Amino acid sequence: MMHSMRMHHGSKPRAIVRLPVWRRRFLLGCVLLGFGILLGRSVYLQSVHKSFLQQKGDARYSRVLVLPAHRGKITDRHGEPLAISTPVESIWASPPDVKVLPEQLAKLASILKVKPNVIKSKFDNTQREFVYLKRRLSPETAAKVMSIGIPGVFMQREYRRYYPAGDVTAHLVGFTGIDDNGQEGFELHSQAWLSGKAGSRRVIKDRQGRIVEDLEAVKVPQDGRDLTLSIDRRIQYLAYRELAAAVEEHKAKAGSAVVLDAKTGEVLAMANLPSYNPNNPVNLTGGRSRNRAIVDTFEPGSTMKPFTAAAAMDSGRYRADTVIDTAPGSMRIGRATIRDAHAQGLLTVAQVIQKSSNIGSAKMALSLEPQYLWGVFNQLGFGTPTRVGFPGEASGRLRNYKTWRPIEQATMSYGHGLSMTLLQLARAYTVFTNDGVLLPVSLLKLKESPVGHKVYTPATANSLKAMMETVVQPGGTALRAQVLGYRVGGKTGTAHKPGVGGYQANHYVSSFVGFAPASNPRLIIAVMIDDPSGGKYYGGTVAAPVFSKVMAGALRMLAVPQDAPNNNIVIPADDLPEVKEMV
Repeated sequence: MMHSMRMHHGSKPRAIVRLPVWRRRFLLGCVLLGFGILLGRSVYLQSVHKSFLQQKGDARYSRVLVLPAHRGKITDRHGEPLAISTPVESIWASPPDVKVLPEQLAKLASILKVKPNVIKSKFDNTQREFVYLKRRLSPETAAKVMSIGIPGVFMQREYRRYYPAGDVTAHLVGFTGIDDNGQEGFELHSQAWLSGKAGSRRVIKDRQGRIVEDLEAVKVPQDGRDLTLSIDRRIQYLAYRELAAAVEEHKAKAGSAVVLDAKTGEVLAMANLPSYNPNNPVNLTGGRSRNRAIVDTFEPGSTMKPFTAAAAMDSGRYRADTVIDTAPGSMRIGRATIRDAHAQGLLTVAQVIQKSSNIGSAKMALSLEPQYLWGVFNQLGFGTPTRVGFPGEASGRLRNYKTWRPIEQATMSYGHGLSMTLLQLARAYTVFTNDGVLLPVSLLKLKESPVGHKVYTPATANSLKAMMETVVQPGGTALRAQVLGYRVGGKTGTAHKPGVGGYQANHYVSSFVGFAPASNPRLIIAVMIDDPSGGKYYGGTVAAPVFSKVMAGALRMLAVPQDAPNNNIVIPADDLPEVKEMV
């Protein structure tokens, strides 16, 4: 007892600290306030803003999948397919749901022909809900992928574009990209028409990411619409084949050919070289993807002379038998001199066309008012696009008459100093097959006859048509344009290529434009060979044979009756003067 008392009195006294009452109440209030905030947030999310939790839940178990629309077909005028869509499969993954074993990853990489580390990096990106592993696989390959059974890896139906005609129609049809959007040609121009609108569907997936139930079709896909071109695939193949042969034979840089229906202006064929394979459009260098007949311009050379002669005759100053003195074979205008290939002396207007006289054409042009001549060229569509709706169409160049000098007015009369596309040139020749009326051109099949506008009188147009028949007869510049069984008319063109500081020596554009049967023209064909380097360059030697072969084949395909069943084909030697013209 005494001991315990000592212990008590020997220890230090403990101080008792009393907290203020307000402090205890403040801490209790903070705890209650925090609890109230949590309770209020819970009530808010589960009643007022419950969609937030639903979205989070749906994100783990529900997904909206895209239902691709079927892209419309592109066909020729007879319904033959030029572009169709074939079903393919794409493999995609949801990284947060992927559970993959090393051996499964190796097998997947082997089937997809992708390095394993590339696929693994996509699987590791768990911040994304959707990544493509490989697109546009064959159904057989996609089935092999799905047989591995990797959770979170899925298959999706898509469509891949296929072009049955390949490089033959590549520049017209174009091609689509990886997302099936048009990149060139009508695939690009008519994207909205062809593509349609994608749909979607909502599905439920299990804990391993596998789809277990379709809930609903959120939006039904709207398939694209079909597009019918004016092209005749048979004539297109023919034009491409003959053009390719000529480009190779003459070692040319490029070439183009256009075939028009002479009565409607519809484009039945449009071929270009070099070309490419739209089913595998890689390495499109060197202008391989250019539709040169529409986007490239050139100086037409002597193919312009019929338009000049027709303008002169419509002015009332000339007739077909009006004589023009072209002696001595050269003509000085200011400080410049223009020449003919051979001194011809006195020539009628008809002979100016047959012999392709630069001097005769220049004298007719210089006798006309610049404004009048410009007006005729403008009405023919030179300097303005044809408005066929093709991407990148060029308008060509026709300067305002107020800036013309005499030498320029003279040279334009035979195709120098202005430029145009091959389609513009072919279109202009419709005035000679339709009684002086210029027709619009179309790359789409027409449902009704087009309405053109008058440029020349019917008498003048028919007179020039007759003159152009003599061009392909003995004494003319295009004997190689003749077609067995048919009367043919047309005009050659040979022009130096313009370059920096003037025209390039030994570089030419060779062309020929013509029609048949001359008694009632059904087809117009324009051919242009760019920079032939095989030793021949005259339009009558290089371009006219292509015209002849394409015209002969096309007339047979269309079963056009012959108008000269007994005509004799006369093919000259290369060095005879009648196949040459001044350039």
